[in-house]
Amino acid sequence: MNNRILYCLAAASMALSFFFEHTPETSTSAPIIAQASLLPDFSGFADGTALPVFANDSVAYAHYEQKLGVALDHTEDKDLLETVLDWLGTPYRYGSNSKRGTDCSGFVTRVFKEVYGITLQRSSRSMFQNVKHVAKDEMQPGDLVFFRRGPGQPIYHVGIYLNDSKFAHSATNGGVMVSSLKQAYYQRNFYAAGRVALN
Repeated sequence: MNNRILYCLAAASMALSFFFEHTPETSTSAPIIAQASLLPDFSGFADGTALPVFANDSVAYAHYEQKLGVALDHTEDKDLLETVLDWLGTPYRYGSNSKRGTDCSGFVTRVFKEVYGITLQRSSRSMFQNVKHVAKDEMQPGDLVFFRRGPGQPIYHVGIYLNDSKFAHSATNGGVMVSSLKQAYYQRNFYAAGRVALN
């Protein structure tokens, strides 16, 4: 029985040593080159939250695809994806734009300020007046998507296009989330897409 416990501990120790590498101390002044790992490094903290640093782009994009539920082309702006991921789950709160709660235009304005340093108009209708309109089949990650409830109705909702017909937004029935433009509700109410000038 004792041998079985020892074997299990030895196996666990070997498995852990595979994932956690130890760099021996050295007395030379030569720089130590970090070895690549499949696991992200969660040692960096920007604003109190862990910001993973990935070994390579493929691992980073795989992480975002899994967490956001979006098929990516691996050319998207990783800062945009990371920021959207950081906001996921924030509750809906009309007229607000903080992590305690945000409405749709508040979410969009905060993401654009954090990622691009751009201050957008606060309402979805004002945003629509200040973007370059693009065709639905020409949308790119970072474009804004606008919705209205029928012909002649005002724009009432805005989100950020990610890719693969998916967009991030703050919905009244769930807060910040990723949804599909192919869902019947959003397909029916989609009005237009617009591109913000980033320079």
